[in-house]
Amino acid sequence: MDDFQVRLSTASARPGAARTAALEAGLAARPNAASLAKLLEYQHGVITRAQALASGLNRDLIHRRVQPGGRWQRLLPGVYLTVTGSPTNDQRDTAALLYAGPGGTLTGTSALRRHGVRGMPSQVVDVLVPSQRRRQSTEYVVVHRTWRPPPLACYDGPVQFALAARAVADAVRALNDLAEVRAVVAAAVQSRLCTIDQLTGELDSGSVRESALFRRALGEVRQGARSGPEIDLMDLIKRGRLPMPLFNPRLMDGDEFIASPDAWWPQAGVAAEADSREWHLSPEDWEQTMRRHAKMTSLGILVLHFTPRQIKEQPLEVLGAIQAALSARRGQPGPLVRTMPATEA
Repeated sequence: MDDFQVRLSTASARPGAARTAALEAGLAARPNAASLAKLLEYQHGVITRAQALASGLNRDLIHRRVQPGGRWQRLLPGVYLTVTGSPTNDQRDTAALLYAGPGGTLTGTSALRRHGVRGMPSQVVDVLVPSQRRRQSTEYVVVHRTWRPPPLACYDGPVQFALAARAVADAVRALNDLAEVRAVVAAAVQSRLCTIDQLTGELDSGSVRESALFRRALGEVRQGARSGPEIDLMDLIKRGRLPMPLFNPRLMDGDEFIASPDAWWPQAGVAAEADSREWHLSPEDWEQTMRRHAKMTSLGILVLHFTPRQIKEQPLEVLGAIQAALSARRGQPGPLVRTMPATEA
């Protein structure tokens, strides 16, 4: 039965329900009952106290509905969910923005989740609000007052969220682990949600505080690495003092694109790949990785494959394998392929 359309005949059969039935039946007769239903549909069943009052519900009815055992539940101060059960992400996000007020914008991991970035679990919802608004963090909502509100935003129904570059910048400034920062930055670039230049613009425009890890991770991605495992491989090669390769170059056979290996030593004709299904966007991408391996091998390229766990937990073995491959190829003519650095792609 619709929450705002109660038939008197049904309600009158229930002892003690006459007063509530009269109130709700009266509401159903109001001309704005249909618009209220549309509002609830648009806002995923979430409503503010002010919206409920403006729609004709009185304070007494609202109070009864949010009591234990009532039809509604309180999500945030002055914000209610008009159905029972655990709130969905859409309902939590909508409630957070209704609590924040006009101009509120999801950012950080909440926004990145809406952009489709995987591995973004978070118990909180980060919301940007204009600096002059005195709204405090509460419950699961973390309010960030900002003098630099996003000039543009994305919309998914009632949910307003920051563009990917701003969301990344706000997310990583809250992290204190370099590996986590690398993963967020690399995932956004690899997924083509934003460019390195856009991230650099956010880095330069934002606060200098808590930006050191962001700056370092962005520098690593700028060198060519496009995923967390690739950055770990780059870091290991630097620490092992091996000859520095090119990262993610484009290898060409004449005018035909062959592959873009994670690390490439052109003089030796050796490529290294940090293989992980997690960093491939689909099974089709994983199959494409296998096809490019076969193509590189057919052209005389020696391809080394390492898992993220090997890179992290067996660094000496990984370094030894790369060094052995480079030594074995020393003095031999390299494969006849053309190398285009990643910056020229």
